[in-house]
Amino acid sequence: MARRDEITGTTVMTGNNVSHARNHTRRRFLPNLQSKRVWIPEENRFVKVKITAKTLRTIDKKGLLALMKDMK
Repeated sequence: MARRDEITGTTVMTGNNVSHARNHTRRRFLPNLQSKRVWIPEENRFVKVKITAKTLRTIDKKGLLALMKDMK
C-alpha cells in the first residue's frame, strides 16, 4: 500500500535528522494519511478515499468534485 494521497498526490518526503554534533542521518517525513468515506451530494453516494488531513479540510471547504476539478 503506497503512502500517497489519492486526490492531491502528496507522498513521502525525505530529509535529515541532525544531531547536536551535526551528524546527518537520512529520515522520512510521512504524510498524515486518513482513510475516510466522503459523501458526494452530486452523485448521492459515499466514496472511500485515502487522503491527508489537509486535503480533508479542503474537501470540507470546497467539496470533493470541486477539489478534483482544480487538481487536473
